[in-house]
Amino acid sequence: MEQLQQLDWIVLIGTLLFIVVYGIWKSRGQQNIDSYLLGDKQAKWWMVGLSVMATQASAITFLSTPGQAYADGMQFVQFYFGMPIAMVILCITFIPIYYRLKVYTAYEYLETRFDIKTRLIAAFLFLIQRGLGAGITIYAPAIILTTIMGWSLRWTTLIIGSLVILYTVSGGSKAVNQTQKLQMVVIMGGMFVVFMVLLNYIPDGWSFSDALHLAGENQKMNVIDTSIDLNNRYTVFSGILGSVFLFLAYFGTDQSQVQRYLTGRSIAESRMGLLFNGLLKIPMQFFILLVGVMVFIFYQFHRAPIFFNENVVDHVYETEMAGQLRQIEAEYDALVSERSQVQSIYKQALDDQNEGLQESTGEQLQKFYIQENDLREQTKSLIKAVDASIETNDRDYVFLHFFLHHLPRGLVGLLLAVIFSAAMSSSSAELNSLSSTTTVDMYKRLIRPQASDRHYLYMSKAFTFFWGMVAVGFAFFASLAENLIQFVNIVGSLFYGTILGIFMAAFYVKRISAWPVFLGTILSEATILLLFFQSDLSFLWLNPIGCLLVIGFSLILQPFFRKE
Repeated sequence: MEQLQQLDWIVLIGTLLFIVVYGIWKSRGQQNIDSYLLGDKQAKWWMVGLSVMATQASAITFLSTPGQAYADGMQFVQFYFGMPIAMVILCITFIPIYYRLKVYTAYEYLETRFDIKTRLIAAFLFLIQRGLGAGITIYAPAIILTTIMGWSLRWTTLIIGSLVILYTVSGGSKAVNQTQKLQMVVIMGGMFVVFMVLLNYIPDGWSFSDALHLAGENQKMNVIDTSIDLNNRYTVFSGILGSVFLFLAYFGTDQSQVQRYLTGRSIAESRMGLLFNGLLKIPMQFFILLVGVMVFIFYQFHRAPIFFNENVVDHVYETEMAGQLRQIEAEYDALVSERSQVQSIYKQALDDQNEGLQESTGEQLQKFYIQENDLREQTKSLIKAVDASIETNDRDYVFLHFFLHHLPRGLVGLLLAVIFSAAMSSSSAELNSLSSTTTVDMYKRLIRPQASDRHYLYMSKAFTFFWGMVAVGFAFFASLAENLIQFVNIVGSLFYGTILGIFMAAFYVKRISAWPVFLGTILSEATILLLFFQSDLSFLWLNPIGCLLVIGFSLILQPFFRKE
């Protein structure tokens, strides 16, 4: 693996230091829990919108999404089709209630509507889900340093986690908001620079349109899938229906997001911030996926590695399996050479508008792609034969390999700053929300209800540290099961539907009382876990199912309890 040059280190360290120092300086002088958890409610609508977007756009988004597009194309964008609908519902229903009750956390409302045990079970489910999610967002950038520097993954995870903990403990919610606006500028600016570099890499004679046609022959430009298949993760129907429930739960009941828009100056500012996020998220995600497709196009004209985690390949070459790997690589090189010749014919067919030749060469290119994937699977089997503990899913290394090997010096440092900025923004918001939920919903409510503001400020920082260590602990055991962008959504879907069901029952089904919804929550979560582990149902459907199960179980149980 190529080592970073001095210019890359200067860009990387300089960018990150400026963001951190700026955030701490802007959040200095905090003396109470209002300032630490809600930033004194001084955020303008555009800052709310950027903060909400930056919290969701973790390092996983920019490390993993291009790899997702490289493997599966543009269809992942359908996952976000339900977001604008969810934002409108949140603006009408959730935000006015939270502001009227002047809550610190979303779960305070549940005690007002039901009782303390309902509030606690919702907070508990959130703490489990978000604690695991924070571990994944810390794990993602650790992969980068491990790949670049050859460090131990566990030590790298510990170092990254410690930096995030220090940054979050010192700054609180105000520091999160202040730094996230700079982080989004770095993130989107960096991705735009990469896109322009990729455009420049398109060979002479090939237009951007020609390149997209080439990607389309390999099924990378299929944005819309109208099939009705519950086992298919990304379709229009799962995107609109399944993701509406997921985003309602995420933005309406997940404290990491609720806390972002509770910092708004008013209901109007918070609503504008959420709508701003809903309108921009789909184009942003489309653009990031397009960057991934452009990386795929790049590797149609330049030899891609047979396995993108080169440290693993180097390890195999040091074993007795080296000869078999060389044979696979030789077959792969011959395939790449033959594919290049067919691509030239395909390009001529495009220029001549020869549809017959275009179709026949397109079919040949598809066969090459299938053969290439077969050789990659053989390589993965060989790796497993060497060491069964090695992770053979290399999607999350695709984008990493490209920018480490093919970006100009200095831009490598900028892209690393993008990844680390995203990691800092999402991880700090997550730890801040975990701290606020533990402090307000658990500690203040059950243990020390009458303590001073300074005491709660101290405990908020202590709980931030505690949850940071929990996240680091989970990161030690995170794996590339499929890829990170899917993994984090799967973890969320195991809990979000149930949590959303509690809130939807609270908002819209007035005859449901405390005990039925509490028992319905337990039954729903047990059913969701059973469905996940015992069926092939797409994780997106777990969100509406979990929500409806809570309401359904609660209505069934309600006659057995008097109205409380």
